[in-house]
Amino acid sequence: MKNEVTRLRRLRQSALRARALARVLSAGGGADGLLDRGALLNWRIARIVTGRLRSHPYQSYQRDPSFFESGADQLGAILVGTMASLRGHALQIFLRELLIAARELDDTRALTLSAELSDALGRAQASMRHLIDDVQKQASLESGRESDAQLDAPDGIQAPLSTSSYLAL
Repeated sequence: MKNEVTRLRRLRQSALRARALARVLSAGGGADGLLDRGALLNWRIARIVTGRLRSHPYQSYQRDPSFFESGADQLGAILVGTMASLRGHALQIFLRELLIAARELDDTRALTLSAELSDALGRAQASMRHLIDDVQKQASLESGRESDAQLDAPDGIQAPLSTSSYLAL
């Protein structure tokens, strides 16, 4: 049981970190609501986990994040979010934080023993996958990393991608 509580706390921590970063980045505007969706999804995950932890019979397992832990996450999000916005890499940084939260979500769902928790995390997992796909698309558009093969191809036809320039003779 202690291992599950540890996994749940780690998941809550990564979800709250991703939410804090999304809120800082969304204050700068842009991203067509992706940052707001990310903040909402991570808040939902944190609430699911917190509800599960608070329903635990042992008092020591019901502990919420401390004031200093929350403050450190917020300060870190402000620093990282400000630097990412200044450099123009806001969505790439947010995507990295989403991938960390998604990995924790996958691990926690795979190892949970509760069917109700697994179902709730499964719904969050599906939403997380859609959000990650949308953020990846938007991040590649913003950074200008669309492949030349896709830009040169006619509409609706995907050009084959070569694996290496010196092998494509």
